Amino acid sequence: MAIDQAELTLLEAERKKWRDILKRLLSITLSLASRNLSFRGSSERLYEPDNGNFLKEVELMATYDPVMEIHLAKIKDESSHTHYLSHETQNELIQIISSETLRTIVRHIQSAKYFSIILDCTPDLSHKEQMSVIVRIVHLQLQPDIKEYFLGYIDVEETTGLSLSNVILEKLKELGIPFENCRGQAYDNGANMKGKKQGVQARLLQLNTRALFVPCGAHTMNLVIADAAKSCQDATGYFAYLQKLFNFFSGATQRWAILTKHVQLTLKSWSDVRWESRLKSVTAVRNQTKEVRDALLEAREAVKDPVAKVEAQALAEEVASFRFLICSIVWCELLTITNQVNKLLQSTSMQLDIAVRLIDSAKSNLTKYRQSGFDEAVSTAKELCEAMNIEPELKQKRLRSTKRQFAYEAVDEPFNDALKKLEITFFNSVVDSSLMSLQERFETMNQVKEKYGVLLDFSKVNGMSKEDLK
Repeated sequence: MAIDQAELTLLEAERKKWRDILKRLLSITLSLASRNLSFRGSSERLYEPDNGNFLKEVELMATYDPVMEIHLAKIKDESSHTHYLSHETQNELIQIISSETLRTIVRHIQSAKYFSIILDCTPDLSHKEQMSVIVRIVHLQLQPDIKEYFLGYIDVEETTGLSLSNVILEKLKELGIPFENCRGQAYDNGANMKGKKQGVQARLLQLNTRALFVPCGAHTMNLVIADAAKSCQDATGYFAYLQKLFNFFSGATQRWAILTKHVQLTLKSWSDVRWESRLKSVTAVRNQTKEVRDALLEAREAVKDPVAKVEAQALAEEVASFRFLICSIVWCELLTITNQVNKLLQSTSMQLDIAVRLIDSAKSNLTKYRQSGFDEAVSTAKELCEAMNIEPELKQKRLRSTKRQFAYEAVDEPFNDALKKLEITFFNSVVDSSLMSLQERFETMNQVKEKYGVLLDFSKVNGMSKEDLK
């Protein structure tokens, strides 16, 4: 019996030792994961300079912790071949933590019962379409607390409404979260998401009529401007020239040095997704047109490459053109109006009634700008032309003649006045497209506000105190 007791004591001591070691390794894993740091380096051996963050943390802990100090000493003198420091063990620790975290989140969701889902799709670096899944609940604590939980990424083969609907339903079923308890959907305003017949929200509403669809306001403002940018050739051509300007100066250190000598705010590249980047790109040119043109003219004389000389000359002529100046002024104003609302809609404390008022304000500002904005832009552009000592002349672009087929409808009369044509085909098209897109894409949000707005104004309408409202 004494021998058995001694063996059990040794076994328990060994078990405690490995428990203590694994606790420390789990703590290191959590520390690195919470800071989004890489684990491994090019070497997997201790006390080598390129062995990665995980092993470096282990070495650091061994300096001050007796448990890890003894563990590494045994590894070093090869008295122990079990160490739990390999990359397979690191991956297993990450997977264990991930699985336990997900199980805890699912328990919270099941405890709260009712939830809403937030979905978004984006391609990753390997060019695979991935859908991020977020669940929003009211966490039942001493005080009700709204929580959002990220459930992970799902690889998506097709981005149709049917495919995305099936993917999210399968994911919820896999996690044991009943879709009939869903009370909300929140996506961007892409056609595959918000479509009234074939979109994700429509398909999910057929299965659960209480899963109310609320569009994402921040995404929607970006899509409003994207619709405007696609509305006419002058709009797309303008942004193409902005990118050419940035590419020209950033293509060589000599040219960039010339640019920084003339401007205070350097030119910016823009993103297809983040429309705030386009505002920065437009502002840098709009507020420094003369300086950018002077930099192009100096670069034309400084560079030796004949192709670069021709490009600098062409860009200088375009930047100083009356058409480009008008486009810069108009786009700067439009992007400023929409970006102000866009930034406010992204606030974590934004409420539904305030969001609707902000959108109505944006509509009102765009409507006012529609009435007098073009004349103001022309007047400002003329002042810029005077500052650069050039003629404010809008050249009529030559139209390519095309063979027309017989039709009953009469052909539109051509615009003889180039300025009038620019107003109708560019300014009116861009502003009207913004207004129509704003009205269409936020129609659902207005419907939600009409349905649930009374909850926001209960205290004002009935004079109820917070205690009575509870």
